[in-house]
Amino acid sequence: MIYTVTLNPSLDYATVVNRFELHKTNRTSMEQLTPGGKGINVSAVLSNLGMKSVALGFAAGFTGRELVERVKKLGFASDFVFAKEGMTRINVKLLNYDGTEINGIGPEISKEELECFLRKLEELQEGDYLVLAGSSPKGVPDTIYRDILERLRGRNIQVVVDACGELLLNVLEYKPFLVKPNHHELGEIFQLELGTKEQVIPYARVLQERGAKNVLVSMGSQGAVLLDETGAVHEMDAPEGMVINSVGAGDSMVAGFLAGYVQTGDYEKAFRMGVAAGSATAFSQNLATAEQIKRLMRGEKGAV
Repeated sequence: MIYTVTLNPSLDYATVVNRFELHKTNRTSMEQLTPGGKGINVSAVLSNLGMKSVALGFAAGFTGRELVERVKKLGFASDFVFAKEGMTRINVKLLNYDGTEINGIGPEISKEELECFLRKLEELQEGDYLVLAGSSPKGVPDTIYRDILERLRGRNIQVVVDACGELLLNVLEYKPFLVKPNHHELGEIFQLELGTKEQVIPYARVLQERGAKNVLVSMGSQGAVLLDETGAVHEMDAPEGMVINSVGAGDSMVAGFLAGYVQTGDYEKAFRMGVAAGSATAFSQNLATAEQIKRLMRGEKGAV
């Protein structure tokens, strides 16, 4: 089974305001409300690809109840811990203002609620996959990913970490199955600007040397690089197409890679599916569907 963790999920209110003006009442011309959060995005794309997963994390208040209902409609299971304080955050995204967002705070998590969440991880079985992605709410320590891997040590759980900075570096000693920084995040770790695949590869290899089995680096319009645990280096350009909305593209890449690997056990095939899934999301208004991903894998060009 695949489990995804979104510690601070959201309801994402995406809208278009044609002529936004300060100090005036503005009206929307389009709006949609969807469950948000990196792990939830991974679960949603896995569901689109016919793969089962369970979303874990925290929810709170009336927005938390709505989150659970909307997750159910996306076709995958959830098992959130409900917090007593605060509410699941609402993130406002102004789509026609160059990615302008207003992100909510989220609930405050008590020690008892955090321990309840950690106990749920005891249910994972040998060979299960666990995706850790995104930020954490108040009350959850910055060491949470490391704490989770310490609890899972020796249980043969295949852990995927999509994080940056210390959150990523602190888990490498636990030999995660996959880490997926983007090239900007990888550069920030080493205080460098990494603009090409040739520049990315040696620094991705350092993450491998420090413990990561596989390192997948997303590079936006330039595609991606994968260093797999056999020592092979895979490079791929992004498919041609019109970028409409890049939100969730990296999460979709993780989902595509996982689905491809679980289905085939082949890193090259998993990498191709990951790049196609990330691009399919970027080329559409919503998260990638299976048909959109298949089109790009067949080499079809253009927006999907």
